Order: sequence, then structure tokens, then C-alpha cells
Amino acid sequence: MANAHRGEIEAELSHTRYVLCLTLGALAELEYAYGGEDLIAIAQRFEAGKISATDAIRVIGAGLRGGGNAISDEEVAAMTAEGGAQGFLSIVVRLLRATFAGEP
Repeated sequence: MANAHRGEIEAELSHTRYVLCLTLGALAELEYAYGGEDLIAIAQRFEAGKISATDAIRVIGAGLRGGGNAISDEEVAAMTAEGGAQGFLSIVVRLLRATFAGEP
């Protein structure tokens, strides 16, 4: 079960329920993926509302690994979400809100 006080969310991907969390290590992974951008720059990037499929893979993958799941970005790319692209976007938004805004 996800703990909102730790920035965790639950999401169903490919018919399996997961806990996702952007831990400090997961955030560092995103900084590296975005060419060394700091956390503020990453947050601002997503606040602009521009989220690509690659962004979704990176954020969901980092969140899965931060939640203790040994899943590669390649495996994330092959997963399905209820609602298709909108379902993936919802997971990304919920995870970013839980991390940066403290919202479950």
C-alpha cells in the first residue's frame, strides 16, 4: 500500500498494481536523464504541461525503481495502462504532484 506521506502513489500497469515513488535516487536518475538539469528545472519542465512519451517512460520508470521494483525503461515502454496515453499521463501527473506538491 502506498504511503502518501512519503510521496508514494499506487498505479496499475499491465494489470499489475505497483507502488511508485520518486526517491532521491530516482530524482537523481531523472536529473541525469535530462542532462544535469536540477530539480527546479525538472519541475518547471513538467509544469509547462509538455510531457512526451519518453518523459512518461522516464518518470514512471524512475518511480517504479524508487518504489522498489526492478524494472527497466524498456520494460516500462512495453507496459499498458488503463486509458492508454491518458492513463500514463495521469500516473506521471499524480507522481509528480506527490513528489513536488505533497499531494497524494
